[in-house]
Amino acid sequence: MRYTRDSDQAMDVLQEGFLKVFNNLEKYTGVGTFEGWMRRIMVNLSIDRYRRLKHDLVLLGEQNDIENWGGETDDESEDSGENEEIYDITPEQIIDAMQQLTPAYRTVFNLYVYEDYTHQDIAEALGISVGTSKSNYAKAKKNMKKLLTKNLHTIK
Repeated sequence: MRYTRDSDQAMDVLQEGFLKVFNNLEKYTGVGTFEGWMRRIMVNLSIDRYRRLKHDLVLLGEQNDIENWGGETDDESEDSGENEEIYDITPEQIIDAMQQLTPAYRTVFNLYVYEDYTHQDIAEALGISVGTSKSNYAKAKKNMKKLLTKNLHTIK
C-alpha cells in the first residue's frame, strides 16, 4: 500500500510479485532470508511500476502532473523544527497520507525511509539525479506532515 495509490493497485503489484517469486523459486540460493529475497522482488516491482508510470505520463505530455499530483505546492517554507508537537496518528492514516503523494514523492519516500536506500541508490534505481531524489524526499516529508497534521488533535 505504501507504493500505490489504492488497494486495487497494491493487489496488482502483490499478485505480480507472488507470481515472480513462485516462477523464480529455483533462483533463491539460501543466502539471506527468504523474506528478504521476496521483499527485494516486491520493492523492485514497485520501482519498475513507478518507471512505467513516469514514462507513460511523460509520453502523454503530463510530466508536470507527476510533480503536482494531488495539488501539492512548494510555496511554503520549510519548518525550522522548533516547537514540534506530538500527534496521535495511526498506521492507517500514514498509509492514507502516503497514497496522496505524487508517485515520484511516494516512491522516493518509501525507498529512503522504509528500504534504507541512499539518495545515490534511489537515483540509480529510478533514473533520476541525486539532487532530484533529495528534493523529492524533502517535498514528500513536508507534504506528509501537512497531510497528517490536517484535522488531527495534538496529544497533551
